[in-house]
Amino acid sequence: MPGTVSSAPPLYIGMEVLIAVASVIGNVMVVWAVKINKSLRDTTFCFIVSLAVADIAVGALVIPLAITVSIGLETYFYSCLLGTCTMLVLTESSILALLAIAIDRYLRVKIPTRYKRVVTSRRAGLAVVMCWTLAFVVGLTPMLGWNNLKHLQENGTIGPDLIVTCRFETVISMTYMVYFNFFGCVLPPLVFMLVIYVEIFYMIHKQLNNKKITSSFSDPNKYYNKELNLAKSLVLVFVLFSISWLPLHVINCITLFCPKCNKPMVLLYIAILLTHGNSAVNPIVYAFRIKKFRTAFQKIWQQYFCCKETLALDFQQSDRKDKPNVEPKPAASPQPAHEGVFKSYPSLELQPPPLELQDEQKIITSQKTYKLPPFVEQSVA
Repeated sequence: MPGTVSSAPPLYIGMEVLIAVASVIGNVMVVWAVKINKSLRDTTFCFIVSLAVADIAVGALVIPLAITVSIGLETYFYSCLLGTCTMLVLTESSILALLAIAIDRYLRVKIPTRYKRVVTSRRAGLAVVMCWTLAFVVGLTPMLGWNNLKHLQENGTIGPDLIVTCRFETVISMTYMVYFNFFGCVLPPLVFMLVIYVEIFYMIHKQLNNKKITSSFSDPNKYYNKELNLAKSLVLVFVLFSISWLPLHVINCITLFCPKCNKPMVLLYIAILLTHGNSAVNPIVYAFRIKKFRTAFQKIWQQYFCCKETLALDFQQSDRKDKPNVEPKPAASPQPAHEGVFKSYPSLELQPPPLELQDEQKIITSQKTYKLPPFVEQSVA
């Protein structure tokens, strides 16, 4: 397949550029949607914003670095290593954000009445900080020495100036990628998420089939149906992430355990495109599966891109609160402040007051101003 391989880089670079543009625009709209719609500002969407920020960085930073690596520029060893480590940091941050989302949904279904007290905004923010900190630790580990520099020096393929052709496999150790990154930091969270979502669906279906539900919710079935629909959307995000990333890790395993095995470059390019394309897919999933995101996207598109006037979004808190939704009672029509006083008097003929008294005898309520004529207290026989 030499012809195919030689034509792959231009096609690969073009597709990378398209993915980068789609990823940045789509995930910026995700963050924008959460900003303009208060009903999206709960803990789950806090983690979704963290995932969107990582995907924005993939489109704006990782894909340009990947294109640079594919070209094979001559660079300083540690410069190339830092670029490849940046990819690893963002990959790990995405995995940890997905794990945080799964745990959040599990708690939402497991302890619905205590969820708001357990999962506070402060704790959610702390969880996001911890996810990113751990992602930096995992991704930057090769910078601390677990890389191919010593191996290259022993083989004589790198000089004293440490100039190297920048390729991922040249600077990153496959033992790190397989044993530490894949087996230690990617595969366990994915398996754990799978178990969590299986348990979530089991609990939801159990509650929906239980006709003797005792709960503080006004409509428990409606609550669990909403949780089921959102869980399906988030499972789809998780499945797409797994499908996108597993092929590249399988190729890394083949590289380590079978160095002499032939790996077509076309398959490697496809695997890399899948990993980057996943960053552009998530906003599409949100738009088609989550109504609040779809409504916010439509508002952003019409108001800011098509320059059309749109109605304001319903800035209410999430309709998945832990308390019943009480229908608001219709507001009573405003009554004069002294209505009760007039009941003890005989009916009076309301005549226009003298002009000089019109400004003095006004009773002001919250909505209207009533003008009343002067009256004289009468004794009732």
